[in-house]
Amino acid sequence: MMFKAFLCHNGLGITRKSTLLPFPFSLTFCSTSTSDPHSFAVSYLINNFGFSPESALKASKILRFKTSEKPDSVVSFLRNHGFPDSDIRTIIRREPWLLSCDANKRVLPKFQFFLSKGASTSDIVRIVTGNPRFVKLSLENRVLPAYNLVNKFLQSEDKALNSIIYCPSLLASDVFTLNVKKLVDNGVASSNISRILRLTPYILCSATLGKTVQELKDLGFDPSKSYFGVALLAKRATSKSKWDEKIDTYKRWGWSEKTILEAFKRQPNCMTISIDKINRVMQFWINELGWDSSYLVKGPGIISYSLEKRVIPRALVLHYLLSKGLRSKSTNLLTPFMISEKQFLHRFVKCFDEEETSQILKLYWGKMNVENKRAQGRGESHFHNI
Repeated sequence: MMFKAFLCHNGLGITRKSTLLPFPFSLTFCSTSTSDPHSFAVSYLINNFGFSPESALKASKILRFKTSEKPDSVVSFLRNHGFPDSDIRTIIRREPWLLSCDANKRVLPKFQFFLSKGASTSDIVRIVTGNPRFVKLSLENRVLPAYNLVNKFLQSEDKALNSIIYCPSLLASDVFTLNVKKLVDNGVASSNISRILRLTPYILCSATLGKTVQELKDLGFDPSKSYFGVALLAKRATSKSKWDEKIDTYKRWGWSEKTILEAFKRQPNCMTISIDKINRVMQFWINELGWDSSYLVKGPGIISYSLEKRVIPRALVLHYLLSKGLRSKSTNLLTPFMISEKQFLHRFVKCFDEEETSQILKLYWGKMNVENKRAQGRGESHFHNI
């Protein structure tokens, strides 16, 4: 719903004080002129938007108004299009040039474009507040081509709009189009580019994306494979310092750099897991189960699973089956953790006689309930009763 304009003028032509902006409008004669427009703009920015004198002076060099009529009209325009005063203040502090523009000619066409694509007023507020620079750019030469590129890979205007709302920089970035071309030229599958646009579109606005692509290729990743996109997301989502910390954490649990790379290739998400989670899974796997950490290199996805809801209850069942001789000691230790719940129950619980199945189910569901409660209190031992 559109907001009503709150800037009003009395019969004397004096702008009333606003009760909405954090830095209210001073009493200003709209018809008053000054020989120094910079001085007026500086005062206007300081009084209404909280600019420091230094930043106001710098911004005033690109502003051309001698009265408050033009900037007031821009504020009214934004209010009328659903922008709360807190967002208007944020936008103007980032893009003060807006106060000198003709909003109906410069800004409105962009709003109308997104409305035509199904955006709501609140969607437009989020896009502009997220990156107000895009309203400065040409609709035909920059905004429309960027939108079309997103839509080309997502094949859905709803999905394209959601991606842009999540990452408005897609519209304003100087490297977005170049990065997409770079990915295509390197043989990255369209499905991988689509995944990036859906999950972490902001990495496509990074000036160093090409470097990461090359690093992954040097590690042996094939850009045409689906896992390349997952690896790219994992690499870009983790800072270098945090990446190095995780490498050191895995090493402390017995993995070498070679096995870490092997695990990363199998399941890139193993490098997006928190250090605390890595330690808890490794501690349980090695210290409580007594199993070698090298098993997890072949199934690193297990590290990302819920300890309480999946790993510990299934480990209890597997431990019980091995102790009772119901499964061979050469059984693959990874399979029970990696298959679905339905498959697990079918293959490791309900495949025995009724009495045995009943006993295993009690262990399984009982342990799951205990672990769900333990997760809230973070108890020490998970397996003392086996």
